[in-house]
Amino acid sequence: MPTVTNGTSVSALSQPQALYIDGVYQNSSDNATFPVNNPMTGEKIYDCASATVDDYASAIESAHEAYASWSKTGPSARRLIFLKAADILESYINTDAPEILSSEVSATKSWIKVNIFATAGIFRESAGLATHIKGEIVPADRPGTTILVAREAVGVVFAISPWNAPVNLTARAIACPIICGNTVVLKPSEFSPKCQHLVIKALTAAGLPKGVLNFLPTSPELAPEVTEFAVKHPKVLRVNFTGSDRVGKIIAAWAVTCLKRCVLELGGKAPVLVLDDANIDDAVESVVFGALSNSGQICMSTERVIVHKSIVNEFKEKLLARVGELKTGNHLDDSEVSISGLFTPASATRVRDLIQGAVDGGAKLLTGDLKITGPNKTIMAPHILEGVNSDMNIYHKESFGPTMFIAEFNTDEEAIALANDSEFSLCASVFSRDVLRAMDLARQVRAGSCHVNGPTVFVESTLPNGGTGGSSGYGRFGGIAGVEEFTERKIISLARPGMKYPF
Repeated sequence: MPTVTNGTSVSALSQPQALYIDGVYQNSSDNATFPVNNPMTGEKIYDCASATVDDYASAIESAHEAYASWSKTGPSARRLIFLKAADILESYINTDAPEILSSEVSATKSWIKVNIFATAGIFRESAGLATHIKGEIVPADRPGTTILVAREAVGVVFAISPWNAPVNLTARAIACPIICGNTVVLKPSEFSPKCQHLVIKALTAAGLPKGVLNFLPTSPELAPEVTEFAVKHPKVLRVNFTGSDRVGKIIAAWAVTCLKRCVLELGGKAPVLVLDDANIDDAVESVVFGALSNSGQICMSTERVIVHKSIVNEFKEKLLARVGELKTGNHLDDSEVSISGLFTPASATRVRDLIQGAVDGGAKLLTGDLKITGPNKTIMAPHILEGVNSDMNIYHKESFGPTMFIAEFNTDEEAIALANDSEFSLCASVFSRDVLRAMDLARQVRAGSCHVNGPTVFVESTLPNGGTGGSSGYGRFGGIAGVEEFTERKIISLARPGMKYPF
């Protein structure tokens, strides 16, 4: 929806996007820009400033200076900024947000709401953490001594957030670090700078001091250089990244050269276990939501559906019927579309190639036509496979598209073995009417979260979200676990004057 200035309608996408450093919007140091394109049409929608290494150096210095005062700001003041930002962000649903999200990331109507309202929730939950950053008093063997273990902010955090849920994943990358007293240099995705800037805009309007949050989009060509620079910069003391396992491994390798801690939430290939006593209708509904929300472009997306042989035929029949009810198409032409385009033509081609490779290897396509449509060749209908085996790429690789495959099992032990046969460990689900049985299996699935009788796509901002290693990364976002990631324990001992020591 366009904004209105002086009675004239002005598109939110009509102006270039600048960098935001030390509270000032500015061009890059070399005035370079890069185009941001509409993935559905392929057309350029605006030019974005491309931050250089010099710009990152300036932003890191700004954040380092701001840390001195922000880290001393009281919890109530921090809380009020985040609560105000939540209200401001929610108001964007009636102004610029729908146009920006629709144009930059092909967001459907439902995905726009998720991004705005879930982000407001992240702000409010983060605000609630302000007075829960607590230490402890530890008994001392040394006479006349009191020992405090405090939690202190670490300093400058370098955050990288992705395009697929651009508003709420940007908020997640910065909210906990900032509420803990840190300052942040944010690198947004080159595909969605204006979506991610909504977070910066809301916090700035809410009164966040200059230098606490810096926003530096960068062209794809410069991204590796500026990212390595920021990760290795001596004044950057934490790194968090949400994105692909390929890039996460590169960032982790850079960080280890300077022994720097990271929080990495990477890929997923979530399994759903449907046991013989499951409510099939509930399982189908959750699988469809978990696999096809945002066209499958979520790290928690359901990709492997592991079903007991006794119910697999009924499950498949109901699954195909439910998927057939979904509308696939161009969300720009039809606001009721549930499954719209992928984020690039190359992504659509990659997903199709994974499916085609499985079919060529003997897998059966239950639904889907292997076609890519739309004005920019990004739209794919849902595809469901069976007969996938471990010799096929789609068995191992995250598809990040509207596809899933069905596997069968006879015993619970076999189901667990299939679920755990993956490098990914982000999330999973188990469906059964026997909750204790489901809980037992949930504990055995190797995943950072396992949901009983619910979809794999489920996040509460207070929970310790993240993988358990491998290609899903390590570290935790969310709640007190996030506080632990973005603060350090500091021992402070108080000795009575006049102590004598045996020396």
